[in-house]
Amino acid sequence: MKRLIRPAAIAFVCVMFLACNTGESRESSSNTGPEKQSLPSPQRTNSGAVPATGESANTLGSSNAASVTNSFYAAAARGGMAEVELSKAAQTKATNPEVKKFAQMMLNDHTKANTELKTMASKKNVTLPAELATADRATLQELNDLSGAEFDRTYVDAMVDAHETDVQLFEDQAGDDTDPEAKAFAAKTLPTLQKHLEMIKGIQSRLQ
Repeated sequence: MKRLIRPAAIAFVCVMFLACNTGESRESSSNTGPEKQSLPSPQRTNSGAVPATGESANTLGSSNAASVTNSFYAAAARGGMAEVELSKAAQTKATNPEVKKFAQMMLNDHTKANTELKTMASKKNVTLPAELATADRATLQELNDLSGAEFDRTYVDAMVDAHETDVQLFEDQAGDDTDPEAKAFAAKTLPTLQKHLEMIKGIQSRLQ
């Protein structure tokens, strides 16, 4: 009887030993699992803070809005500068009394508007163009080479084109809420530009 019991006991011990080794192997294997499944750490800003969802998109939107507003300042400044310089030439070279009178009005109204625009842009640290655009320089050069009725017609045509562009620009800005000051300036100046356009179109029709 004793000889039968001993082999059974040895077999039982072997089975338990194998079971324990298998359990340790599984536990060791499971400990390596989280390292493979761990999520990457969130990216941080230079300050160490985790950016909120959509932060980059909001920053881009603000940048685009600023660019659109700055383009209005630049375009308005170029337009106003051109109308003043072309009208200075008309003050000395125009022969038609209506054209001379209109040129004087341009000097008065656009010099005032240009000054207001410069003040507003300065407060917002917006740099305005200091020189005429290439196309406006070419028009001014053309006017300097003309005289008499031909000068009058060319100046008037240039003023029609310029004011059609101005009216569209200021109408767009008057409906834009991106910059309250620019919107108010555009809304206030727009009626004057519309009046200029109506007047110069009338002069244009009478010169033909």
